[in-house]
Amino acid sequence: MTKELSMSISSSLNAGVMGLNSNASRLSTISDNIANSSTYGYKRSVADFSSMVIQKQASAYAAGGVTVNTFKDIQQTGSLINTGNSTDIAVGGRGLLPVTDGAGVGSLASERELMLLPTGSFYADESGNLRTQSGMFLLGWAVDSDGGIGTVSRNSGANLQPVNISASQYVASPTSRIDLGINLPADATLAGASGQPYDLPIEYFDNIGRAQTLSLSFVPNVPADGATNQWTVQVFDSATDGTDPIAELTLDFTDAVDQGGRLDDVTPAVGTVYDEDTGIMTLTLPHGDVDVMVGKPGGTTGVTQLSAPFSPTNVTKDGAPIGDLQSVEVDEKGFLQAVYNSGYRRALYQIPVGDVPNMNGLRAKDGQAFSVSAESGNLYLWDAGTGPVGEVAGYSLMESTTDIAAELTDLIETQRAYSSNAKIVQTVDEMLQETTNLKR
Repeated sequence: MTKELSMSISSSLNAGVMGLNSNASRLSTISDNIANSSTYGYKRSVADFSSMVIQKQASAYAAGGVTVNTFKDIQQTGSLINTGNSTDIAVGGRGLLPVTDGAGVGSLASERELMLLPTGSFYADESGNLRTQSGMFLLGWAVDSDGGIGTVSRNSGANLQPVNISASQYVASPTSRIDLGINLPADATLAGASGQPYDLPIEYFDNIGRAQTLSLSFVPNVPADGATNQWTVQVFDSATDGTDPIAELTLDFTDAVDQGGRLDDVTPAVGTVYDEDTGIMTLTLPHGDVDVMVGKPGGTTGVTQLSAPFSPTNVTKDGAPIGDLQSVEVDEKGFLQAVYNSGYRRALYQIPVGDVPNMNGLRAKDGQAFSVSAESGNLYLWDAGTGPVGEVAGYSLMESTTDIAAELTDLIETQRAYSSNAKIVQTVDEMLQETTNLKR
């Protein structure tokens, strides 16, 4: 009986001590949460209590006590706030941004430490790398000239690169396509018309950003009587001698019911490349081929002939002159775009969004960063806004997931629980003292 009494009292003492330790751990998580209530991207720490049960005897009860497990509630997302910085980046929902530390910037991908970040206020350092004040460098897949990323590994950071904008300070975008939205006056092909040509200069840009000019001359074919609705188009290029045409087309228009003014037939001269299935004339210029959308027979786009003035009102082209980098922006799909003062935009990198099966199993690092662990499961890099992950938001930061009111409530509860466990220790001490006094 005395032995069983001693075991019960000892287990009560142990349970009280374990309660003190567990509540001390909970107090630590609460302190951390309150201290980081204004830290962008901070994920709340949680203390999870579990009871412990030891083998019981029929004649006595032994207290098992309590144990505590602490973890970061990483899967919980904070609200996003708008900022004035284009490189403030956050994930609007599930998922994290890939980053590395300073040592990983100059390392091989296989030797780089890959970490994940919910949000970050990035800026370009002296080398042009985008990084946070805490030393986290943004990673992404480089975008090629066609706007794609090619075949990349999505289960590792093997193809990720530090996002660097210094090499994109200046850029020229050569013209590759011109669309002709032009009306030719129908009266110009009537008998007795003057036959005066209509000239249209179109500026384009070569591969080093210089402005050149294509000159299109539309010459009406005036018959002696009747109307042919026929025009000859000659194209001249200022990048060559500019005196001999580099291409020539003959355009025939129809005045049939419901199709009046549309192209009826297009006849290219020798050496001129024209595809009637697409309506595109291909010009071979010194910087490369340029597609000119003239229109296809029976089509509704391109050049028309209606009873209206010569109207080149919808002539468009791509390309831009040499431009100086003004800023970089991130769209919702994770593409980091360079914005130049010429108005040209160019995608430099695609920022993927990382996800793991167990978000709360990630290992916490300094600076609100996390790394993959055995408990988290394998990493997969999604395109932003696809699968389970959210879109990427520029000009935004994620707020801390700490709720001050809830933390202060937990603080009061923890204080009460700690005091109660201390009372258990005090009571057990008094009981043991009484037991000791029995021998006197």
